[in-house]
Amino acid sequence: MAAPATTPEILDVNRRYHDVAAAEYDAKWGISFGAQGRQQVVGKLAKLLGPRPGPFARSLEIGAGTGYFSLNLLGAGVVGEAVCSDVSPGMLAALEANAARVGREVEAVACDAAALPFEDDSFDLVLGHAVLHHLPALERSFAEFHRVLRPGGTLFFAGEPSRQGDRIAAVPKRVAWRLSPAWRRAVGAAPAPHLNGSAPPPGDAHLLEAQVDVHAFVPEDLERHANAAGFEEVRVGGEELLANWFGWFNRTLEASADPGGIPMPWIHYAHRGYLLLQRVDRRLLEGRLPPRLFYNLMLAATKP
Repeated sequence: MAAPATTPEILDVNRRYHDVAAAEYDAKWGISFGAQGRQQVVGKLAKLLGPRPGPFARSLEIGAGTGYFSLNLLGAGVVGEAVCSDVSPGMLAALEANAARVGREVEAVACDAAALPFEDDSFDLVLGHAVLHHLPALERSFAEFHRVLRPGGTLFFAGEPSRQGDRIAAVPKRVAWRLSPAWRRAVGAAPAPHLNGSAPPPGDAHLLEAQVDVHAFVPEDLERHANAAGFEEVRVGGEELLANWFGWFNRTLEASADPGGIPMPWIHYAHRGYLLLQRVDRRLLEGRLPPRLFYNLMLAATKP
């Protein structure tokens, strides 16, 4: 299904979908706010910002979702004070609940990335994870990131789908979908409700998931937006190739099944295998292959 054509429609679709997705978001993506989550998040920053990123006195996260990046960065001492923005009030409510549960203080602000309600030169770090591909007005958004950063401040984004990596990822998805009936029989899982004759009710905002992604990037796209906004020291990297193929293969299998029927040994296998292949990617492939081949792109830059 084609993405909505106008900026207000794209923002509305993203708001509605992420509001209803917030309740199950952490479970769906295996988000952790413990030691493993901190290691994952800090490890991503370290790929472009060096082995000991920060510390940053005050950070602003764009599209913070349920708080995966900001809460883990607070826990790791990489940021001292975190402001979390998102277009979805539902996601911010989940973030505040997570923050209370793990004992972290954050300021949550519902706003559009292209019209940030913050003063100039307010933050030492502006960051985001898997968010730029949802934003309809990238030029205005990058200009806002530049405006609210202090001179010498750092811009960092990760988890942005690369155009070629997305095409590569389609292969394991297609293979997994064909194998999914045999996989369900093997693990004893019933089909997902929508494959078992139970269609979602009309108007269910979960159906909007296919419309919320509006960009896939080549590295030059991210470089161009950062340079046009006035950033310097712009660098783009790629991450996750083998881990991505493995992850999307397993997620496609799992999406075909009733979530409650997927056995725990399978869940452990899929999670541990993904982490293992992340390490293989990091040690053998990332930094050696062109960024465009990877599923995820990362961007770092500095405000002069």
